[in-house]
Amino acid sequence: MRNAPAKSAARETVRNAPGMPALLLLTATGFSGFAVLLPTAPLWAVRGGADAAGAGSVNAVLMLCTVFAQSLVPTAIRRLGWRTTLVCGMVLLGVPSLLHLLSAQLGVVLALAAVRGLGFGVLTVCGAGAVAELVEPARRGQAIGAYGLAIAGPQFILVSTAPWAAQSLGFGIVFAVGALPLLGVVPALRLARRLDARPAGPEDVPHQDTGRDRRATYLPLLRPMLLLLGVTTAGGALITFAPQMSDDPTATLAGLLLLTGTAALARWRFGALADRYGTRPFRWPLVIVTAVGLTLTAWAVATEGTTDLVPLLAGTALVGVSYGGLQNLTLVDAFAAVDNRSSGIASAVWNVGFDAGTGVGALLVGYLATGTSFSVALMAMAALSLATLPLAFAGRRGTGPRRPTG
Repeated sequence: MRNAPAKSAARETVRNAPGMPALLLLTATGFSGFAVLLPTAPLWAVRGGADAAGAGSVNAVLMLCTVFAQSLVPTAIRRLGWRTTLVCGMVLLGVPSLLHLLSAQLGVVLALAAVRGLGFGVLTVCGAGAVAELVEPARRGQAIGAYGLAIAGPQFILVSTAPWAAQSLGFGIVFAVGALPLLGVVPALRLARRLDARPAGPEDVPHQDTGRDRRATYLPLLRPMLLLLGVTTAGGALITFAPQMSDDPTATLAGLLLLTGTAALARWRFGALADRYGTRPFRWPLVIVTAVGLTLTAWAVATEGTTDLVPLLAGTALVGVSYGGLQNLTLVDAFAAVDNRSSGIASAVWNVGFDAGTGVGALLVGYLATGTSFSVALMAMAALSLATLPLAFAGRRGTGPRRPTG
């Protein structure tokens, strides 16, 4: 009987660790509201008269404001607490969705994207930071995988089906789903109750932050952030413009389903692999997979007015694998690069890389496609992703196996 507690602990999964169910529910509702508008807010702007460059600027503004908010979230948590920070984030993310019904003019859509970006910045940093607070480092890869599944699951369903729903059922349905973050206020309060009540540890003790301290904290985070940025430019470009680069709605739906579905699976499964083998063996192959997937997608839409289905599906599936896998691996690397006291900073920097990449991808592809074509724009994204390959080979502490493999 002495071994019973150990067996019970072994059966416990990271998904039911204290605080994790509330975090996963909060994440699912928040990212549902985010995902459903990611491809449809640009479409709404096009309905209001915007061109491809204007449509791309919608998600670029969204991510610019997201990055701005992410830089402030660690300070907000320290000064306001988890409760106020989380609730404000969910309200800012959910309410603007309903306000889209007032106008499809580009200026209005951009203003609402800015507000949504502030809320999304809060959600992303708080969510990733909570994982580090709730789960010990030895199981952090699995926890990031579960957290990533709560993110990627809504994206799998909503990013791919939202354009069809908007065009077939009406934008009002989409904007109602976009308000789902308001339902996330309840799990946000439950999660905040646990995190605000957490006893202070060494990582919470205030300390004098010198310039040398800041460099020592931020420099190790630069590599995973830039590596992530390389793949999220690809994902952001495809999610934003898939409905516009293909003339076949069925092909668009299938491509987005493959992109988001393989991303969800990869982000989940690479967590266990990172805990077992470390991140280094998987980083560089995924960078190459990104470039190959973008090249195939560019081939599929090379001829204006036609879509080559097979390379489109293969390309979006490959980008999805790298998009999901590198999200997990770079977040593991970011947390491993800092001590517990700086986990909030690691979360913020990682999220800056993720969302800056999404915004840059939308903006660059929009402007390049306006002047040339979507095919040329995607090839430029493939070259950008390959430029990050040297970073994938760089080794830092925390990238080796975290526990025995036997």
